[in-house]
Amino acid sequence: MQTIPLLQLALAAALLTPVGGTPRAPLAPAAPLAPQARAGKIQVVATTPDLAALAREIGGTAVEVKALAKPTEDPHFVDAKPSHIVTLNRADVLIDGGAELEMGWLPPLVESARNDKIASGAPGRIVASHGVAMLEVPTTFDRAKGDVHSLGNPHFLLDPVRVKVVVAEIAKHLAQVDPASAALFAANRKKFDATLDSKLAEWHKTLAPFRGAKIVAYHKDFVYLADQFGLTIIAELEPKPGIAPSPAHLAKVIGEIKANRVQVILVQPYQNRRTAETVARQAGAAVLDVAQQPGAVQGTDTYFTLMDTIIGTLAKALAEGK
Repeated sequence: MQTIPLLQLALAAALLTPVGGTPRAPLAPAAPLAPQARAGKIQVVATTPDLAALAREIGGTAVEVKALAKPTEDPHFVDAKPSHIVTLNRADVLIDGGAELEMGWLPPLVESARNDKIASGAPGRIVASHGVAMLEVPTTFDRAKGDVHSLGNPHFLLDPVRVKVVVAEIAKHLAQVDPASAALFAANRKKFDATLDSKLAEWHKTLAPFRGAKIVAYHKDFVYLADQFGLTIIAELEPKPGIAPSPAHLAKVIGEIKANRVQVILVQPYQNRRTAETVARQAGAAVLDVAQQPGAVQGTDTYFTLMDTIIGTLAKALAEGK
């Protein structure tokens, strides 16, 4: 790893030494130069497609973005591949969700990639949860309670207000990596925030008739959506986060669904739909497929089209259940 610096020093010394002569005095320091444009686009790697979508919005024409996880893959348990190490090795920027979302698979990949640009604390390492007001932060930490995250629930990107904090963090770090494009990142962030404000009002209006509606989820991954739009999650099919449901627990959930007249059970692509269907059939509810990642459903490649689909799908299901 020391070969390149030593070679650079040798070349510098040669340039300062005329052929057969005494070393020349170094030139006087030049005035600071204005930030120079990069030779190519910033190579951004995001752990999940939703973070990748946000990076494209803010980075615009200055970035090329790849996501490590597939849209239909559980972000907690991504299938780590050797190709991921190569991708991370070539990255200028890494965006991860933080709050231990990728704790089970990302650290070994980053370590194997040996890329100082994306090391913890580097300008090229963006932790999306930084500065986000987290829900469900445990007062005590006990793995017996399931896959509980000590820093809080990491599924915060379904809350548009918290997404504003995330894009601000992305814009800040991209500007540090590529100062010459800082104005572009700032303009893109301003445009994104303006669109988000408009869409948020629209989404609230769509779900306003169902404020207080009770729903059930498979996993604790719709907590922030419910918090933002005034919905109530009365139960999850998992007895504890990441723990497969037992017959006894499902029987309890079925009773709760009936007692609370719950209309929908929210399920993601990688969760056990058959279990959800069994519960729904016995409880008189409907299974609602709600993918949280852009690209899992056709026509949801951006954050805005994803949220349009989620809000519209949920509103339609709740209206039909009235």
